[in-house]
Amino acid sequence: QVQLVESGGGLAQAGDSLRLSCVASGRTFNFDVMGWFRQAPGKEREFVAAIMWSGGVTWYADSVKGRFTISKDKGKNTVYLQMNSLKSDDTAVYFCATRYSTGPVASPTNFDYWGQGTQVTVSS
Repeated sequence: QVQLVESGGGLAQAGDSLRLSCVASGRTFNFDVMGWFRQAPGKEREFVAAIMWSGGVTWYADSVKGRFTISKDKGKNTVYLQMNSLKSDDTAVYFCATRYSTGPVASPTNFDYWGQGTQVTVSS
């Protein structure tokens, strides 16, 4: 089993920055990908960003490209999401996820383990 715990959410003004962290524990070896998803009220969970656990390949949703940066610290079993130039549309619960399998990273169904989420609220 894998446990994921997110932190770093909160209230921000438009244009501000926040950094989310996700710490993995338990069976933490041989991850394929770690990713961030978000879900706004009344909307489906959507892909934000992902990073290969071994190697440096990253993926981003078009809506966050150039504003958000995903990174990792394997020694700390932690993945980060640096969010700059925040917009009100970024308001959502942000979830960290990981998997041992493969498949398109933009689909939540391809991830096996999820954190409990952290709320990000951006006021305009």
